[in-house]
Amino acid sequence: MNNQEKPHGQAAVSFANDILPLFRPQDIQHMQPMGVKLNDYTYMSTPANAQQVYDYLMGTSSPRMPLGGPYWTQAQLQLFNTWMTTGYNP
Repeated sequence: MNNQEKPHGQAAVSFANDILPLFRPQDIQHMQPMGVKLNDYTYMSTPANAQQVYDYLMGTSSPRMPLGGPYWTQAQLQLFNTWMTTGYNP
């Protein structure tokens, strides 16, 4: 199996199709002044940046994001984690 495939023939988790749509426009706008580019693949595919965003989404870093909620579901968090662990597919 190559890194572009998931088990059972499903397409790999991709930033453009699976991750970017999880961020609301207001989340992207809110984080931009802090230098966090949620809508930028190059920024988000840097492992340290992705992990930092994930930690805030999980609530292991404070404040939990998105600020004031609604917080991501376990399925959404798992999708983001899968994206990171399978190679940050664009």
